[in-house]
Order: sequence, then C-alpha cells, then structure tokens
Amino acid sequence: MGTTSGLIDLHLHGVEGLDTRTDSVADMLAIAGIEGGEGVSEILLSLYPGPIPVMRRQLATVKEAMERQQSEFAHETFVSHVPHSQPNRGSSARILGAHLEGPFLNPLQCGALDPQMFLTPSWGAYEELTEGFEDTVRVVTLAPELHGAPELIKKIVKTGTIVTMGHSDASYTEAEAGFRAGARGVTHLFNAMRPFTHREPGVAGFALTNPHVYIEIIADPHHLHLETIRLVFKAKPRDRILIVSDSVKGTGVGPLEKEGQSIEAGDVELNPPLCIERGKLRGGSMSIAKSSARLIDEGFDETAVTGAIIENPARFLRG
Repeated sequence: MGTTSGLIDLHLHGVEGLDTRTDSVADMLAIAGIEGGEGVSEILLSLYPGPIPVMRRQLATVKEAMERQQSEFAHETFVSHVPHSQPNRGSSARILGAHLEGPFLNPLQCGALDPQMFLTPSWGAYEELTEGFEDTVRVVTLAPELHGAPELIKKIVKTGTIVTMGHSDASYTEAEAGFRAGARGVTHLFNAMRPFTHREPGVAGFALTNPHVYIEIIADPHHLHLETIRLVFKAKPRDRILIVSDSVKGTGVGPLEKEGQSIEAGDVELNPPLCIERGKLRGGSMSIAKSSARLIDEGFDETAVTGAIIENPARFLRG
C-alpha cells in the first residue's frame, strides 16, 4: 500500500482510552479516527507481546479494519470513526498495517512489556504468529542478541517485512550483526535498551554512528531529555530520524485526579497509565503532531523535524 504526504506515526498502541489489545474493529477504527483528528494521515497499529492465539486475533482485527477502510476509500465514503462520545475532528488516519513489538525481545530490557510473553526467536514461532497475515504485518521489533535472532531476521526480511531492533541488551557488535542480517532500524532509541557508555556503546551507539540505520525517537518531554534529542539530530543524517508517539491507552485522556490533586496524563511521576514506577515509562504522552511542534518551538530545524514525521517514515516503509 502506498503512502500519502501527510504525517505518519509508525508506533502507537492506543489513545484516549482505546487500546490495540482488542478484538473490536470499531475500537481500531476509532483509534484511527482520533489520530486523524490530531492531523495524522497514516498509522501502524503496534501490538504488545502476548500469547500467540491472542496476538493472532488482534492481527485479524487490524486486517479487518484495514479492509473496512479500503472499501470506504474505494467507494469514496471514507469517514472519521471517532467514538460517539468524541467530537468528529476530521478524516481518519489510514491504517497501513501492524507493527509487532515482540514477542522476540530480551527480558533484561522489557521496559513496560510483560517479559513472560517473550519468546526465543524461531521461524516456527514467527510463522505460527503471522501465517495468513503476511500483508498485515509491516514491521517487527526484536532483540538481535538473542539466540537465533540473526537467522530469523534474514528470513523475515525476505518476506518483505521490515525488522527493527529494540527491547535489546545487545552490544555494539551484536547490533551490527543484526543490521547485517537485515534489520533496518532501531525502536525508540535509548529507551528499553542497554545504556550507552564510553566502553560499550551498545545498540544506541551503533544506531547513532551508522548513517544507514533508521532510528525512532519518542520526542515527548519524558522519554528523552531535550538536549539528547538535539544530539540525535546533530549525529544522524536527517533522513534517518523517525519521530513516533508510542502512545497508549492513557495518552490524551486529559486531566486526572490523585489524592484530590488535578494531574495531566503526561505527568509520568503521578499518572499510572503512563508510568509503572519511577524511571520506567509506559508509552508516550503526546501525538507526533504535538511533539514535533514542541521541537520546532525549542529551535529545532523545521525542515528536519517535519521530515521525521512525513518523508522519512514514508521512505522507511518503502524500503
């Protein structure tokens, strides 16, 4: 499927009380509707690792939602699928497919994901998960250092599906091996991966120094320090940076209350939907439209920032 010239979010799990962990086509379409209202034209729906039968049901739901949209496009009846409780804020974002964030991930870097749902990389497990959904799965995140990962990467990319490296404790050398096997990018740089050090740069160091690797960044105020983001834009070729939301069910829910105090959804110190415990984040706090606008307000080059939400993700998906 081709892409348009609008904003593209390659990594989101949900928004405003809705979640991709659902068998409801209406919920998937509602997520697309809300994203469209935020100015996003196209999205990949990211699935959490879970039991294979559960993930297959979610893939079936994504596939049906895509088919529903395609039918509406064909008959020129494409509308915003915003829930009745929400105002109609514009056309729905087009669902381009699914991003599998797992299950072939490293428990040492599980982040907010459930490590009990992780699997050892194998072609058999991948086939069991994706059979019948080859045209639905567009991107797979896995940890390249795991036993069997390089071989699995080679086989996945031969099918036309993109592989990125993430939730990984890989060394620089192991990340390089993943890239040589065919991995094209790195999922949410610096988050849920081995920390960069001067003696072992790890996945982050490899991603920053290899000019061909695409990198996702969550550009909200919580996942990366503003100067870290500035460093990324200085270190990487501007056409290899992808701004993603990594939004979740709690993103955009508006003010909440805790102990009588009004708090915002983006307050990771106080808001459980976006925080498991201090220092461990669960999902982004804003849309790519808002996070990119924030960077421009902070003096980032507007052309570079807009490229990271329009041209770069489109090129990434094209291969």
